[in-house]
Amino acid sequence: MMTFCQLSEVKSVPTATAWLVGDLGLALGKQELFTRQSPQRLKVLREHALIESAVSSNRIEGVEVEHSRVTTLVFGSPLPRDRNEEEVRGYRSALDLIHRETISLPVTVDTIRQLHRLARGEIWDAGTFKGKAEPIIERYADGKSRVRFMPVEAGAATDAAMAELVDLWSLSHRDRSINPLVSMGAFALDFLCIHPFRDGNGRVSRLLMLLLSYYAGAQVGKYISLERLIEQNKDRYYETLEQSSQGWHEANHNPWPFVNYVLWIMKQAYEEFESRVGDTKDERGSKEALVREAISGQTGPFRLADLEKACPGVGRDWIRVILREMKRANELRSFGRGAGARWERVE
Repeated sequence: MMTFCQLSEVKSVPTATAWLVGDLGLALGKQELFTRQSPQRLKVLREHALIESAVSSNRIEGVEVEHSRVTTLVFGSPLPRDRNEEEVRGYRSALDLIHRETISLPVTVDTIRQLHRLARGEIWDAGTFKGKAEPIIERYADGKSRVRFMPVEAGAATDAAMAELVDLWSLSHRDRSINPLVSMGAFALDFLCIHPFRDGNGRVSRLLMLLLSYYAGAQVGKYISLERLIEQNKDRYYETLEQSSQGWHEANHNPWPFVNYVLWIMKQAYEEFESRVGDTKDERGSKEALVREAISGQTGPFRLADLEKACPGVGRDWIRVILREMKRANELRSFGRGAGARWERVE
C-alpha cells in the first residue's frame, strides 16, 4: 500500500506533525510580505540557492566539482570537463525548469522522466526506468555492508507503481484530502521506496520535493536551498528514511518520521528565509558599497582577485553579482571569462 493510501485513512496526525504544519501555515501566511522585498535582494538569494542546490544535491550522492568551477557551471555555459561537472550543470537545468514553470509543470510520469534526464545528463539510461531491481546497500568504513532496503521490482511492477503514485498524488491535490505539505513528504517517501531509476533517485526525489512545494503554495525553495539543508542534516535524512521504509512493501510502515523530517526542512528553510531577507538589506547595502568603492579605486584593469583582497569578508559570489550588475549598467566592461577575466571601468 502506498503511503498516500495510509494517510487518506488516518483520522488524526501525530502531535509533532500538527505543530510543524501549523508553523508552516504561519510561514506561508507571511510569505507574500517577504517576497515583496526589493527584487535585487531576492535575486541575490535566488542565485545563492541555485548554486547551493546544484552542488549540495549532487554532493549528497558523492558527486563533487572544483569550487572554482561551480559558479561558471551554474551560471555560464562551458563544456563540462568530466562526468561530475555534467551532472551538476544538468541538475541546474532541472532546477531552472521547475522554477520557471512552477505549477504549470505537471506532476506526471513523463515529467519525472524528464527531470531525471536533465539531472543525469548524457548517460545511456537517463530518463529510463531501471532494467533490474538492485538492493540499496549501506556500506561501513570497516568494509562491512548490509541491505538497507529492497525497492520495487523492475519492469511492469515499477511502471505500475509510478503510475499509481502519480494518480494518488493527483487525487490528493484535487480534493485536498491530505495537507499538501504532508503529501509532499509522502510522495518523496513512496518515490524513494519504488526507486524507479538505476541511479539518481535521490536527486530526482529532491527535485520533486521542490516541484511539489510549489503546488503546496510554498515558494521558499526559490530563495533557500532545500538541498543544502538536507545535506546539512544528511544523517537524519537517512535515519528517518530507513525508519519509514521498514514494512513499506507489506503496507505496514510508519510514514511519519520521514514526513516530519521533510516538514522540518521546510520550516528551517522559512526561518532562514525570514532571517536572511531581514538581514539582506543592510548586509547587501554595506557590502555593495564596499565593492563599488574598491572598484572606483582601481586605476586600470583589475581582476576578481584584486577585489577579494580589497574587500575582506565579502564572498566571491557577492562580488560576481555586483560586477555583473555594473556590466549590465554599462559601468564596467570585461575581457576574458572566469576568475581570470580582466575588468575596467567605463568612463
